[in-house]
Amino acid sequence: MTTTLLAAALVCGIGGVILWANPDRRVNRLVSSCSFHGGAWLAFLHITLTAHVEEGLYWLRFTSAVGALIPIHLLYAKEEISGELDGRGVWKGKVWWILSSLFLMIVPFTEWFIPGHSKPDQRIYGAGYYTYIAGLLVLYSALLWSAYRQLKRVSGVKRLELQVWLGGGSAAAVSIVGLMGASAILHEPSLIRIQPLIILVFFGVTAFSITSGRVFDAKHLLIIGGHRLVLVLLVAGVGYGADVLFALFVPSSVAWVATAAVALWFAAELEKVINNVLLIYPRASEARSKAYEIAMEEVRTETLEREFLKILSGWSQSAHGLLVVKGDDGLRSGGQSFEMDASVYELLRTVRWATPERLQRERSSASREELRLFLETHKLGALVLREGSTVDVLVGSGVRATRRPFTYPEVQQMFELASIFQTALARASLWTKAQRAEQLATVGVLGASVAHEIRNPLVSIKTFVQLFPIHYMDESFRVRFSRLIGSEVARIERLTEQLLDLASPRKYEPDPVSLHEVVKSSLELVYSKAEDKKTEIITELEASPDIAFTDANASKQVILNLCFNAIQAQESQERPRWVRLTTRNVDQGLELVVSDHGPGIAPEIRSRLFEAFQTTKSSGFGLGLAICSEILSSLGASISVDPFAPGQGATFRVVFPCPPRSS
Repeated sequence: MTTTLLAAALVCGIGGVILWANPDRRVNRLVSSCSFHGGAWLAFLHITLTAHVEEGLYWLRFTSAVGALIPIHLLYAKEEISGELDGRGVWKGKVWWILSSLFLMIVPFTEWFIPGHSKPDQRIYGAGYYTYIAGLLVLYSALLWSAYRQLKRVSGVKRLELQVWLGGGSAAAVSIVGLMGASAILHEPSLIRIQPLIILVFFGVTAFSITSGRVFDAKHLLIIGGHRLVLVLLVAGVGYGADVLFALFVPSSVAWVATAAVALWFAAELEKVINNVLLIYPRASEARSKAYEIAMEEVRTETLEREFLKILSGWSQSAHGLLVVKGDDGLRSGGQSFEMDASVYELLRTVRWATPERLQRERSSASREELRLFLETHKLGALVLREGSTVDVLVGSGVRATRRPFTYPEVQQMFELASIFQTALARASLWTKAQRAEQLATVGVLGASVAHEIRNPLVSIKTFVQLFPIHYMDESFRVRFSRLIGSEVARIERLTEQLLDLASPRKYEPDPVSLHEVVKSSLELVYSKAEDKKTEIITELEASPDIAFTDANASKQVILNLCFNAIQAQESQERPRWVRLTTRNVDQGLELVVSDHGPGIAPEIRSRLFEAFQTTKSSGFGLGLAICSEILSSLGASISVDPFAPGQGATFRVVFPCPPRSS
């Protein structure tokens, strides 16, 4: 089998692949027919090159006639890609093209093309031959000019396919016609044998660009082609040189292994260098750096989602984006439940990414149609799914104002961003669960104290209820009874509300609040625990004014945690046991100091005291202080611990910001 016949078979096979990829798409059908046309031309060229001397000219005429019809075929494919074929009709505006192609098809059968007495070894080319070449060049130039004008009126994948199809097709056709002219002028028939390779490369690239879900523009295709060419040539050169060098010093078998090792090492290093030179995406690098920065500084899910969406919109240059997190509680976006058909999600788990252009090119199915409608409904130009062990993340970027589609390298960049998002959101999810567990643990510690606080008013109420029938006629008793019942029930209600506020997860929103009121409210839940552990609570609330810019419930959780830690730290020591809470005004805001008479914080753990899972107690997970630090950080406050001093216990300092002054 000759190279030309093999190329013909491969080109026809490429046409079959294009048709099989999506037979319902007219672009695929027309480009496929162009492939079959090119395969037919290559088959005639094979016959021409292998025929007997007497029959060579006869088959050359047929080969040239088939080639003369290729421009009009490319024209129809071009107009189908641009969407103008339906509007203009099959014949409208193409009479000149059709007549020119028919003329060039007839020319090869005249003596004006190549005289019949011409011999293969001394071929005589008439004026018709050069007219044929010039005519094809004019048609391809007109085709290229027409495509260039249409590029200004189309966008999206149509624009990219026009660039690849018409740009590559015209370049391939001009190269083939140029080889025909060079062969005639230089009297070098061997140049004709290069033509099949040009056709094969062109149709291979075209098939990839039209059937692949991966959208590449012309620049990306050139970069990829140049990347591979440089890599192959340089690695081959280094491998050859290494083989020659090793052969001088070691046996051939060892030289072969050493050459392979050197070539593989050089290929890996060269790949890095080429990627740095050719595949530089400054906007993607900037987006990755910003995403890493946000992921390291923030643990609140809502804030992470909001900041990540800003990064995504800035990177993609689109007006909006979509960020959906799938966790134990289903799909959520922006803190709200998110609806998505299960079949669409399962399809995304299979394909991992989707763009409207990919779905348009691939075979249609019910689930793909639903996914297409999902992208259309949410006005998305690209959607990727990043799965993880804790949470899955759906990242979607809106359709750009320019309607330019997302290319495959950009989809890969979206995957990199989605990976950062997924890791940060998984960490935030685990942190939220840990904070919730710490809240529930605090509520558990309060259980006995609250039960004691509730039992006292209940005993009073029960006593008065038992005496009520006896002293019903005593007016003073009834007045005392009514007053006591109201106050004691209000006390129970206040305790239960505080407990529920502490146990329920909340979104912390800083507001101007009285810090002293927050401290007093918190201590109501601490007194019983302190009394049970023989610990005195001392307050020195001296700040004036005492208005802090914080969240009351969040601050209460911090105060309770510090007080309970202080009480527990003194359980095993002799009295006196005390916890002192002090407030004062400082330059940075309001300072709350919580100190105790316990053993203090050992120097070796002080540096990592506010990290997770650091504890000096025999029970607990060591999350309390870490969570307190995160809560205060999110509110613009800070927490620190004084250096260790023997016999002076531990002293924690919390600084709350003051509310901004009104104008």
